[in-house]
Amino acid sequence: MASRGILSRASRMKTKLQSALEANIIEVEDVSYQHAGHAAVRETGTNETHFNLKIVSNKFDGQNLVKRHRMVYDLLTDEFQSGLHALSIVAKTPKEDGM
Repeated sequence: MASRGILSRASRMKTKLQSALEANIIEVEDVSYQHAGHAAVRETGTNETHFNLKIVSNKFDGQNLVKRHRMVYDLLTDEFQSGLHALSIVAKTPKEDGM
């Protein structure tokens, strides 16, 4: 958790994704530090702008890669509107992940 009791963007994203996708695995990695000089970071003044996501969910079964990514982006619309700039997404079914 961030200071003053406010949830970090990573925590909010994980909660939203888990709730909607009932994921077996959700890994949220903040890689914003790798983009410290990036325009989006300078413009928003926030540090939580770039993330790597790995999500393993049965909800992805029968969905192509574009649809899986769209599901994730749609769930995080409000995060993009509040400073989230970029996601790298790995979205698999449990079978595809070897579970």
